[in-house]
Amino acid sequence: MARTAVSRRLGGGPLRWRAARLTDRRIESEAARTLVFEVPGWPGHVAGQHLDVRLTAEDGYSTQRSYSVASAAEDENVELTVQRVSDGEVSPYLLDELALGDLVELRGPVGGWFVWRPEQTEPVLLVGGGSGLVPLMAMVRTRRAVGSRTPFRLVYSVRSPEYQLFASELRQGDPGLDKAYVYTRSAPPESSRPPGRVTASDLSSAGWPPDFEPTCYVCGSTGFVEKAAGLLVALGHHPGRIRTERFGPSG
Repeated sequence: MARTAVSRRLGGGPLRWRAARLTDRRIESEAARTLVFEVPGWPGHVAGQHLDVRLTAEDGYSTQRSYSVASAAEDENVELTVQRVSDGEVSPYLLDELALGDLVELRGPVGGWFVWRPEQTEPVLLVGGGSGLVPLMAMVRTRRAVGSRTPFRLVYSVRSPEYQLFASELRQGDPGLDKAYVYTRSAPPESSRPPGRVTASDLSSAGWPPDFEPTCYVCGSTGFVEKAAGLLVALGHHPGRIRTERFGPSG
């Protein structure tokens, strides 16, 4: 795709398109980068929400994808953590061609169910598969930013250590946040759990007992979400306390 054209198409409405300038990028894993955007007039977001990114070429061709917001709700800038889809149309452009200072168009934020607000006080269980960690990380960051004492537990399933997102940040101490990792293809030498998909035992040992009535957030591919949510129900968690978000290969 040619260098993005952002112009007079920016229209009105509560979810209007806004021009966003890339101001920074960070390496997160072998296949993912965090892109930091300055978005004048950004209305703010709630942790867990997503937005649409639109790219428009000089010849008028346009395409868009949805991405979860990775930054805390308190942040002024908007951060998107994008994982490369090898045969994708948008992610390779964002990761390889979009330069600092370039513009894209953003529309959002979107979503009101898969969100965490600081006024919530019940325990929280976060279950993420691969890049499904991104909106959960926005919740972790928002909790830290506001000084919440709500207890969080995170179960993160990822194929191998080199694909782990936010690795250095998650290694830092974060009082009240417990973390457990499930490696599905290859595990680091210090891991006592052999590689394999997430199990009921993983969610039981690293999660909350159902009688604590936690709110459970599950995000990842469709297969991962259906499996993990089913395990939580089988363990006794009420379906009404399980919130899910899934993504497909195009976004």
